[in-house]
Amino acid sequence: MSESENTDQQRRTHKNDKLKMYYQSQEAGASALDIDGSKFQADDFIRKLKQEKNLEELMDTEHDMVRQIRTLDSEMQTLVYENYNKFISATDTIRTMKRDFHKMEDEMEKLTINVSSVSNLSAEINDAMHTNRQKIQKLSGVHSLLKKLQFLFELPTRLNRCLETKSYAAAVTYYTRTRSVLTRYQHMESFSGIQKDCVEIMDKVIAKLKQVFHDKDSTPHQLAQCVELLLRVGEPAESLCDDYLDHTKVKLNEDLQVLESYLSNEYIVRRTLNFDENRSLDGNEDQKEDNPQLLIDVLEFVDRGSNGFLSNLSLTIAPYENLFVSQTKLLSQSFAIETNQISTDISSSLSKVAADKLSTFADEQLQQYFTLVGKRLTYEKATNDNALLVRSLDRFYRRLQATKNLLPSIDVMTASCEIVTSSAKSRCEHYSVALQQFFTACLTDARHVIASAKSTSKQSSVNMLELVNTTASSILNQVKSVLADVQLFTAQDINFSSLPFFRREFPCKWVREGVIVNFIRYLCKTMATFCDPPRLISGKTTAASPALLLLLSRVCKDFQLSTVAYILTLTDEQFGISDRDKVTSGTELTAQVGEVAQKLLETYVKQCGQSVSRMLRTSVETRDWARSVEPRQVRAVMRRVVEEISHIDAQVGSLYEEGLRKSHSSDSSRRNYHQVASISRQRERGRWGNYAQSSNLDNSLMSNIQKLFSERVDVFGPVEFSRMSVLTGVVKIALKTFLECVRLRTFGKFGLQQLQVDSYYLQMYLWKFVSDENIISFMLDEVMASGIHRCIDPVRMEQSVIEVICERG
Repeated sequence: MSESENTDQQRRTHKNDKLKMYYQSQEAGASALDIDGSKFQADDFIRKLKQEKNLEELMDTEHDMVRQIRTLDSEMQTLVYENYNKFISATDTIRTMKRDFHKMEDEMEKLTINVSSVSNLSAEINDAMHTNRQKIQKLSGVHSLLKKLQFLFELPTRLNRCLETKSYAAAVTYYTRTRSVLTRYQHMESFSGIQKDCVEIMDKVIAKLKQVFHDKDSTPHQLAQCVELLLRVGEPAESLCDDYLDHTKVKLNEDLQVLESYLSNEYIVRRTLNFDENRSLDGNEDQKEDNPQLLIDVLEFVDRGSNGFLSNLSLTIAPYENLFVSQTKLLSQSFAIETNQISTDISSSLSKVAADKLSTFADEQLQQYFTLVGKRLTYEKATNDNALLVRSLDRFYRRLQATKNLLPSIDVMTASCEIVTSSAKSRCEHYSVALQQFFTACLTDARHVIASAKSTSKQSSVNMLELVNTTASSILNQVKSVLADVQLFTAQDINFSSLPFFRREFPCKWVREGVIVNFIRYLCKTMATFCDPPRLISGKTTAASPALLLLLSRVCKDFQLSTVAYILTLTDEQFGISDRDKVTSGTELTAQVGEVAQKLLETYVKQCGQSVSRMLRTSVETRDWARSVEPRQVRAVMRRVVEEISHIDAQVGSLYEEGLRKSHSSDSSRRNYHQVASISRQRERGRWGNYAQSSNLDNSLMSNIQKLFSERVDVFGPVEFSRMSVLTGVVKIALKTFLECVRLRTFGKFGLQQLQVDSYYLQMYLWKFVSDENIISFMLDEVMASGIHRCIDPVRMEQSVIEVICERG
């Protein structure tokens, strides 16, 4: 090494030492105290421990370090032992491999020697046989030709033997193997005779095959075998297609006839007779079916159709496609090879014709099957077992899906979907009508309960609230039952529920709108008819009783407050109907039900008012007020009026809350009879007495002045859903009628006094039924003013006498 090189080496070493010193100084500060680091300084570590920890902590640190040292020693020993065992195992493996490789080298040397010997021996044989190879090949060809000629000469005998033993497949195989040779050399006399004999024998074989083919008792396997053999011998594929389909059509028609027999009139009569005989033998006439004309239910009908007709149709389709659609091409190509012809276009045409024939045939048969199934499903429109119908439709749909996989060229699913959707629509229509009929039956039951209580004079004993709850809960439970039945069409385990119809149109249009919304509207329409004026039918007046009107108004009110919203929400949740799918909003239906409830309550008020008005009008019109005797008691009709209004109050109070009453004066706030009497006495002196004492004034002028200071009473104003509001409306109608009747009569002295007694009696008892007692005062003031105006000799009765008479009354 030169001096310059030594100098460069020293320079590089010096630089490296400086770099190492630099980085060591960087690491020293970080790892000098790290017991696991490579630059650990034990003295510094001990010094730091002594400075930072006391004696007890130092002893704990010592114990911890001793424990870690022992652990590390144990792990190191284990690691050494494991590596030692691995080293020993590897050494043994290498030693074994060396020994095996030595044996393989010896065997490979022997194999090389043997291969060389074989190669030398083969070369010697080739050299020796080179001169005779062509002769041997020629002799082999001659031998093969002689064997073929021998087979041709023995072919008629072989075919006859196959014909006798019914080995038609072997006969067809022998003939197809030799057909091309016989055709090629048919100009030679010897081959011409053989061909003639073979054709005659094969004609007999073909006749036997056709005989088996046309036998109605032949199995599908036998039919398939016959068709395959006939196609191989060159029979026209089109005629075989027609014959095959005609043969299977007989069996399919038998299956359809069996299904149709369940729907025939003769079968229905026979089923009915058998049902009557069984019922008479059992002696149990209560177990009568709703529809005894059908021997089997719809599920069994579908099962028989699937296991019979569809199974046979599937057994027809699969072999047909295998024979005429798939194998026709192969047989045509084989025949073309035998005859040295190109028939690719012909085979394609035959396959297409065969497929078209199958599609036409299957479509015709399926249409007949769909017609029978549709006819059978029409009997299920009014069935009560919707689960059985849904299972039947699901099984029908599933089986047709399997048929579609066998014959995809036919649109099977469109017709099946139409049948399923049509059945679902029919069920919705049935449930819509059934809900309407159930609601009508509930109304009829309610009317009967009310009518029976009225006929037995126990109308007051009818619990109206219980009747309302029973009617409303029955309707709601029926709606829930209908929703549960209809929901079966959209269950996840039902195969056809994945159709778009059952995802979108069915829940929204047919369930929500067709069943639920249609029922709510029918409910409103039916209840609104009770508000119509009475009609004369067959000499009888048809009108709803007031109790029924009150009952229906409460039912409608409950529907408006909660039931309608609950039913719509339940429907939307069960069928997954979103807001964008809804057609009719719940607000619209709730408002419609509320309008009907209001109308029913107003009609109730009107009828009750008219009922009380008739009593008052009759009592006024049938009495001669001008010749009345001096009053000694309250007329009985007034007591009946108070009793009737008390009964109406009890009836309304059982269904509606009290309602708001206007603030009363300090006198009228207490319901004491004597206080009411004193108040009435003051009013009598202040109002009615003035009319009698001011005889010099014009009565009409006084009446008009009185009206100027009175508030206008709206007789037919809006009615609220409260007891006070309803009774106020009834009282106003009754007193308005009383007023109008008084205006049409002429009163004498005692007639006016009797009117004074009756008015005071009404005021005593009617003020507590109205929301504002001033209404009673104002209207009775007008009654007395009209009576004084129509009186010949207006003389007032003493107030004390009126009070005595009313107390006795």
